[in-house]
Amino acid sequence: MSRIKVSVLMGGSSAERDVSLSTGKQILNALDPNKYIVSAIDTATGNRLLPAAQTADGRLMPVVSLTADVHALTPMDGGAAIEALPELSRVRSEDKPDVVFIALHGPGGEDGTVQGMLEVLGIPYTGSGVLASALAMDKVMSKRVLTGAGVLMPAGETVRRGRPIDWEMLRTLPMPVIVKPSAQGSTFGVTRVTDPDQLEAAVETAFEYDSAALIEQFVVGTEITVPVIGNTELDILPIVEIVPASGFYDFAAKYTPGATDEIVPARLSESIAAEARRIAALCHETLGCRGMSRTDMIVTEDGAIYTLETNTIPGMTTTSLLPRSAQAAGIAFPKLLDRLIELALEPR
Repeated sequence: MSRIKVSVLMGGSSAERDVSLSTGKQILNALDPNKYIVSAIDTATGNRLLPAAQTADGRLMPVVSLTADVHALTPMDGGAAIEALPELSRVRSEDKPDVVFIALHGPGGEDGTVQGMLEVLGIPYTGSGVLASALAMDKVMSKRVLTGAGVLMPAGETVRRGRPIDWEMLRTLPMPVIVKPSAQGSTFGVTRVTDPDQLEAAVETAFEYDSAALIEQFVVGTEITVPVIGNTELDILPIVEIVPASGFYDFAAKYTPGATDEIVPARLSESIAAEARRIAALCHETLGCRGMSRTDMIVTEDGAIYTLETNTIPGMTTTSLLPRSAQAAGIAFPKLLDRLIELALEPR
């Protein structure tokens, strides 16, 4: 049986670059060399083998260490090996990836742009397509779509850079609120505001990452996330309960080992768990997701479930939630990658 050619896209230039490098490293090291011929491209640096950083004397040094054997992509007309994402169109047919594993996070990787390019090139890829990726990445638009489908989400307001902002009205909102960029992940640009006088600074922080910001009700309760695997037939993985030691699930809580307790399965009644699974499947299907998604929610003391967002490219780092949930379901990380590649190769 011939091995499948897999090209991993990682790094990128978004604020989540370091998270993507870690995700890509985990994937590259876990792909079975007996099943796959693996190549990798850092879409920001254009380095074909490893994410790299330039030293003072001009040398390129690897940012992440790999145990994987990474294959170089050769262009049709010979010459230097392919070093940048747009050059995938020039790769010789025998090196052309059978599938691209997208390990990018944030704008320029998770928002439909890379997916659109791969559609034009006719190369299958992991995860959701152009529309679902764009919708899920844009919290303002996904909120409109999901609430229209009956999903309960926190109340809030949207403000946009360069447009008039009614600060007087916003200061009347019940505190605390969460201010966050519309199209960003990993809690970059997110501020928990407890005093109306903090609003303007919080919005300015969000505007550093996007031109639109959401000001939303801060919902108190148990934070959970529900991973989904599948295209048309969906597998709902075990629900993960998230308990950050700091009390707020910010960047440090997400990516610092030991900073957050992840309890699998979540400590929920069966009726609440069943409803959370239903909502996760509904979000996956409503947005048109493929391959995988992970929907974050808050369960209040009275049993209401508020949906926060759906992620179409969840992290695959050692502290990431989807691999943790899959492991609890008896799916080892290499097998999870196998499944995502199988789903990517199914007809769209």
